Amino acid sequence: MIRIYNTKERAKADFEAIQRGHVGMYVCGPTVYNRIHIGNARTFISFDVIRRYLLWRGFDVTFVQNVTDVDDKIINRANEEGRSAAEVAAEYTEAFIADMRAVGVMDPDVRPKATEEIPAMIELISELVEGGHAYEVEGDVYFSVRSYPGYGQLSGRNVDEMESGHRELRSDGQGLEDRKRDPLDFAVWKAAKPGEPAWESPWGPGRPGWHIECSAMSRKYLGLPFDIHGGGADLVFPHHENERAQSEAACGCTFANYWMHGGMLQINAEKMSKSLGNFMLLHDVLEATRPEALRMLMLQTHYRSPLDFSEERLAEADAALVRIENAVRGLDWAIEHAQDVPSPLDTRALIDRTRETRTAFIVAMDDDFNTCAALGTVFTFIGEVNAQVADKTVSLTDVAALKQARQAIVDLMGALGISVEAPAASGPAFPPEVVALAKEWAGYAGESPAEAADALLAARAEARANKQWDVADGIRDGLAALGLAIEDTPQGPRVSLA
Repeated sequence: MIRIYNTKERAKADFEAIQRGHVGMYVCGPTVYNRIHIGNARTFISFDVIRRYLLWRGFDVTFVQNVTDVDDKIINRANEEGRSAAEVAAEYTEAFIADMRAVGVMDPDVRPKATEEIPAMIELISELVEGGHAYEVEGDVYFSVRSYPGYGQLSGRNVDEMESGHRELRSDGQGLEDRKRDPLDFAVWKAAKPGEPAWESPWGPGRPGWHIECSAMSRKYLGLPFDIHGGGADLVFPHHENERAQSEAACGCTFANYWMHGGMLQINAEKMSKSLGNFMLLHDVLEATRPEALRMLMLQTHYRSPLDFSEERLAEADAALVRIENAVRGLDWAIEHAQDVPSPLDTRALIDRTRETRTAFIVAMDDDFNTCAALGTVFTFIGEVNAQVADKTVSLTDVAALKQARQAIVDLMGALGISVEAPAASGPAFPPEVVALAKEWAGYAGESPAEAADALLAARAEARANKQWDVADGIRDGLAALGLAIEDTPQGPRVSLA
């Protein structure tokens, strides 16, 4: 049984899908006025892992993620750059999709854009007005917070205390606060201003408020109630609190059964901000590291916990990933070079541990998607497999058990969105500099890094046979400078990532 921490209940609860075998899932998407930063990426990767795991566990998942393509930030950027808000939104929507694909995040099943869903928003606002939950003031429409008795339950806030604090921050009598019936009320429709995008509505031209967008789009594409609503912890209040209030006020039903929120990301133990000079865009980070390493770093911390990002931690995550990749390559090597000899392995124990590892992985992930514990089961298993296989010539009778072990590692990492299948099948991704090294030491004339590595191994073997230690050492040192190592195994030498 999968258990999920529900923000509204502040406790874990057994997950029971509304429709057996199917999960409806909505995760708030970006406001497209710039490329996303790695804090945004942490949220999107976390919910991609959750979605992938639900699919891996056999659920049919409908995943909806919106794009907010009309907003003050978009309008301000457009004005600064002398172009339309639509042009700004289109550019950064494409950039967002490219960044997500680059980091291995699956496309949503539905990606509605706010500007294309205005009729659904007007319909929802009309229902709120007709039901006495919203009111119009000179073209603006506000949601009446006190018309919904459950306001504050999601974020754990008391409405009376919120109003007291809000009054202390009220305007001087000339601002929007005094247009409202209550200072806590918020806009669901904004009257048009000169030079801003606007759509016709029963209250005059204008555009939707931010909170109404997700309410309308989730209702349209998932129906109410739906199973899971997700986003970053910074969205609990006011965005998700307001979403929940207006949606449930309109329908008289539950909006979402489970509210999930990801923890925030820090840079070197400090809050990420432009003022501190540590603001990092995902696009820039991916130029300096492979996406799988960034994803691995994210997985090493539970999705609800704060995550500290640093170059050192990113390098450690990459090294951890290399360890897994090397384990799979090592199994491929052992399987490929198995011989007709007596078995040196305890195959029954290996088969049992493979099964136990799969079970332990599921137990960890079923407990609120605990990726760090799940990775721990994989690393423990890898250590045990390496100990069994190290320095041994495996028997043909061992192959079936080794293939099961290899497939378990590939499957479990795949459930987390990290593929180790391609490297295992094709061998290490040798850098192109290996070709030049092979030309220097082995007289290699081709262009294939893999063939060059084989030529270097052959040249080293010949040099050692002829006691040309300087040549053998030169090949070894040259490979080491490229981050590669020569392993002498019972089946013969091989080049691997150091």
